[in-house]
Amino acid sequence: MSECCATLHRWFNACERLSFPFDKERIPPNGIYILFEKGERAHGGDRIVRVGTHTGHNQLPSRLQQHFLKENKDRSIFRKNIGRALLSRAEDAFLSMWELDLTSHQARAAHGHKVDRTRQLNIEQAVSVYIHGSFTFVVFPVAGQANRLQLESRLISTISLCEECRPSRAWLGQYSPKSRIRESGLWQVNELYKDPLSPDDFAMLRSGLEC
Repeated sequence: MSECCATLHRWFNACERLSFPFDKERIPPNGIYILFEKGERAHGGDRIVRVGTHTGHNQLPSRLQQHFLKENKDRSIFRKNIGRALLSRAEDAFLSMWELDLTSHQARAAHGHKVDRTRQLNIEQAVSVYIHGSFTFVVFPVAGQANRLQLESRLISTISLCEECRPSRAWLGQYSPKSRIRESGLWQVNELYKDPLSPDDFAMLRSGLEC
């Protein structure tokens, strides 16, 4: 699996890299994104720390804006996980409030009064500062929701199964309260350690990359 992961790192490290602020027009409407984080290295290049996609049609640009621009951790599990790690590292008791999901009217009615909104906004801003300064990404088009979700899952699994692709001691994710993030070295808890990429997946992926 290490050889497959090394191939992925070689391919994606050679692709055009985007960072904040990015031009929305340069993002394909449907596809997958690959995140790299400052200071993280693997296989002779920058280490992949997250693979993601979207479910709605033509929503990849919007999904990336939810991660990078919209300061609402309840709309971006990536933002929520960054905040969790920042708060955990600081041993900040606000972590229990950060865990609350206030998306629904029912949740806001039940828990909204418990949350210091000014404090939450400050954490959201800290998350944005970290994301803007630490992450770059590669995007590539993939048509069809089922194809995207399957390829995303197999990319995540291939990377998580690699024994050589490990996070640094200084990686922020080491402070995550989520053990699967700490153990995998990836900013995600789903689709880890499942079916890796097949030879056909590799061929399709290589033909679709403009690198």
